[in-house]
Amino acid sequence: MKFKVIKNANLYSPEKKGVNDLLIVGDKIALVDKKISLSGVEVELFDAEGKVVTPGFIDQHVHITGAGGQVGYASLVPEVQLSDLIAHGTTTVVGLLGTDGFVKELSSLYAKAKALDAEGLSAYMLTGYYGLPEKTMLNSVAEDLIFIDKVIGCKVAMSDDRSSFPTEMEILRLINQVRLGGFTSGKVGVLHIHLGNLPEGISILLDIAKRYPSLISYLSPTHLIRTEALFNQAISFAKMGGMVDFSTGGTKFDAPHRCVVKALEAGVPLDRITFSSDGRGGVRKFNPATGEDTYTPAPLDLNLKEMGLLVKECGLSLEQALQLITTNPASNMHLPAKGRIEKGYDADLCLLDEQLRLTDVFAKGEQMMRDGKIIKKGRYEV
Repeated sequence: MKFKVIKNANLYSPEKKGVNDLLIVGDKIALVDKKISLSGVEVELFDAEGKVVTPGFIDQHVHITGAGGQVGYASLVPEVQLSDLIAHGTTTVVGLLGTDGFVKELSSLYAKAKALDAEGLSAYMLTGYYGLPEKTMLNSVAEDLIFIDKVIGCKVAMSDDRSSFPTEMEILRLINQVRLGGFTSGKVGVLHIHLGNLPEGISILLDIAKRYPSLISYLSPTHLIRTEALFNQAISFAKMGGMVDFSTGGTKFDAPHRCVVKALEAGVPLDRITFSSDGRGGVRKFNPATGEDTYTPAPLDLNLKEMGLLVKECGLSLEQALQLITTNPASNMHLPAKGRIEKGYDADLCLLDEQLRLTDVFAKGEQMMRDGKIIKKGRYEV
């Protein structure tokens, strides 16, 4: 068993805890205290003096196998690599499919999640994809949750011209599947819902939340700052007790950090908002001068950047801003050992300098980045 002690950490759990030492045993945080010293065992020491130490960041919406091609086979987006995630402090990732559930398959998504896990991160996945009938690895969404270790929920799309235009009854039946699979497996279960820019937005979800308030905790709508009208619906949903996800990548009517401030000013509790990157999704850009559409992969670095802007430009405290990429997504995706620096939690840590630049990353107790340089890469990375 490996013992590590991180000394002199300016600790944000994400709540500000002041200067503390951390004891890591294996892949877990074993102790947080003002001073820790061990004798009789071999200990690896790391001095974090002058650094802010936070929980590792959670990105709950990443196309880890790459998004599907929207303008032919050559436009298939390549899969994510270990260093792509480590470079921006992501130590926990939830992978999912996009429009394409045919070339990009659930079996490949599962294999990629297992590979990232073996390389040192914590990776999970959602069954399903944009369309209906839902795609699964076994016979149903519930069975995927019950019998497949990495599956923690299901994805579907609505209010998008590429979706299958699910009805309220179809959404309710999917909620039933994730709920059944979740309580049987002990994973809780979540229905993660892609939103496009069609005018109906999340009207179906608002109706469900009004009539069946006990179901709102299973709903996880995303891309909710795509349009201002959708954002206004999201405010209503959050005030009803729902969790709302603001994509830092992809289409948005205003910058994510400014949308957070607008939501807070409208009365949305901070613990109801999450950031996710939509990393490796295909981003469409139209050039009016040439009439051409181009597609580029959504970046993976914007969660960290937008979190920093909440502090530097919007006046939120660091402990407030961190919640959007630590405790809140951990709560939304029902990941009980993630998102905090406390005894018994996974030893996922990010170290930041005074300008909130990422300098060091630990994932499950193993150091992945040191002094701004990635020291652990995936097996086939150059």
